[in-house]
Amino acid sequence: LSRPTPTPTPTLRGCYPTPGPTMDDKTKTILLAGAVGGAVATLAHVALVYMTPAACRTTTTTKSTGASTTTTKSNGASTTSSTTKNRTNGKASLSRRMSRVTHPSSSRAEDGFGTTVIHAGQEPDAQTGAVVVPISLATTFAQAKPGDKKGEDMPSSFGNGWEYSRTGNPTRGTYERAVAATEGGRHCCAFSSGMAATSAILHLLETGDHVVCIDDVYGGTQRYFRRTAVPTYGMKFTFVDFNDAGALAEACATPRTKLLWLETPTNPTLKVSSIAAAAAAAEEVGALLVVDNTFASPFFQSPLAHGAHIVMHSATKYIGGHSDVVGGVVVTDDDDVIAKLRFIQNGVGAVPAPFDCYLALRGLKTLHVRMAQAMANASSISAWLERHPKVTKVLYPGLKSHPQHDLAMRQMHGPGAMITFYLRGGIEETTTFLAALKLFTLAESLGAVESLAEAPSVMTHASVPPEQRRILGIDDSLVRLSVGIESLEDLRADLEQALDQV
Repeated sequence: LSRPTPTPTPTLRGCYPTPGPTMDDKTKTILLAGAVGGAVATLAHVALVYMTPAACRTTTTTKSTGASTTTTKSNGASTTSSTTKNRTNGKASLSRRMSRVTHPSSSRAEDGFGTTVIHAGQEPDAQTGAVVVPISLATTFAQAKPGDKKGEDMPSSFGNGWEYSRTGNPTRGTYERAVAATEGGRHCCAFSSGMAATSAILHLLETGDHVVCIDDVYGGTQRYFRRTAVPTYGMKFTFVDFNDAGALAEACATPRTKLLWLETPTNPTLKVSSIAAAAAAAEEVGALLVVDNTFASPFFQSPLAHGAHIVMHSATKYIGGHSDVVGGVVVTDDDDVIAKLRFIQNGVGAVPAPFDCYLALRGLKTLHVRMAQAMANASSISAWLERHPKVTKVLYPGLKSHPQHDLAMRQMHGPGAMITFYLRGGIEETTTFLAALKLFTLAESLGAVESLAEAPSVMTHASVPPEQRRILGIDDSLVRLSVGIESLEDLRADLEQALDQV
């Protein structure tokens, strides 16, 4: 059997709009010319769902080198929580942060995203001309005389020069500049894991501070909040549905609310919430808004452009993209926030190894290609699953049946490559289905080139209290798919044969 190539053309890279007469003859020709067999179904679906003009997406992406402009010494910043107090200019500050969403934008194919991930912050080596960023394994760096550090003029040292690799490393600095650019931000701190990044953000707060967190949050995040931050640091948390404006406002009114923590889409039910609405709520009480952008990736969503103060990722997922590196990153435009985060990064020491930075940076270079293909696969598979008699419900932002489909169309560049669906039955049927898969790997994690499947109720979200899982709809029939970039027809055939076993 011939294997069609379902890779979408660059014209599929825009926001995913409603179908209409805006698809010109040239675009139709491109779509039809390369499509045969299974690719026809994939590209046709993606074209119908994702090809309308800038009217559905209002973010103007500004080209960025990702280089930080701050020269604050990372070992001299204060760690008090003044960052979250007396946010200057209130709503005016929010207006400035959201200025990039007040004008129509082009598609991702036209805004230079692919160029950014390959080149931003990654100049050829000044000494050798090497086009690949060198892996700097040195733990310490020579000084000409005491306090006279080399590299203070190098962008990847952020004005600090080189002295000790925990404090600053050339490979890590390059990686941080590149990630900042992909999010359209000015600063980035890299950490040894997504949870290390999460804990670093909480270190911006003080004992007794209150955090408003979305209810459907990653299991590891809620576990850290409930079982470490509460008893160890004396912080307070309210878990709330950010799509319930009244409940969100009530939670934010709690004294000493300093931080709002939002995932969108959420893990695992793929609930989409308005980043702009959350930013406005945070601004009302002078709090910081953090958006965990892991599920969307920088390719499909730009939280800073919608008013977020901080964006974090588990770089283990889509940024790395190959299931071979663990890491986390935090991006911000706020000079005060980055000064404190760099102090925490150095003081706590949860930094990624230079080789890990190299792997993640290499993965980042193909983010746009991987995400386009994974989205094409997921779009087709989600529509197919929705019609399957053994599936009761499919949650995927690209489907019109998704509760926040319209919001996703306005806020995201595309619906991503994560699918959640419910099987008919319970844990027995779920176990049978997952055990029968041959191409999808039964494993935790997500965002890699290979497709993964799991049962959140007994795997990634087993630590969530049972009653909370019930409220969120994380039951034993729920299956989460991380759709990779294999051939579409092979993925669908694997799902079909496994469903036949149920």
